[in-house]
Amino acid sequence: MATQLQRFLTNAGIRLSGPWVVIAVLLYTAFWLIFDSRSFGWHGVTTIATLLMTSFIQRSEHRDTQGTHAKLDEMLRVNGDAENQLTKLDDREPEQVEEFRDRARGKMNRNRDREPQGRG
Repeated sequence: MATQLQRFLTNAGIRLSGPWVVIAVLLYTAFWLIFDSRSFGWHGVTTIATLLMTSFIQRSEHRDTQGTHAKLDEMLRVNGDAENQLTKLDDREPEQVEEFRDRARGKMNRNRDREPQGRG
């Protein structure tokens, strides 16, 4: 059940970053004005503004993340020493990514401990 919920939330985040969300908010506003225009007021304006700004921020974050992933994928492709599993890391759930990062940090710390200390 938890895995299904995680997958649903991840997919929902991806879907809610699409341009159709703005259209949905505008349709919601139109229906609100058509069916209950008297209750729209300042509360309605702030609600719609909040929904629109949230969708703009979500889209911008998604675009930035996709750009970062594309750059990292290219760097991994060029660097022959990189682990192949890194290229598929962005297809995993956030909790799995955190586990991978924890393991990678552990490797870095072990490698750092093995390095000879410089003379002072």
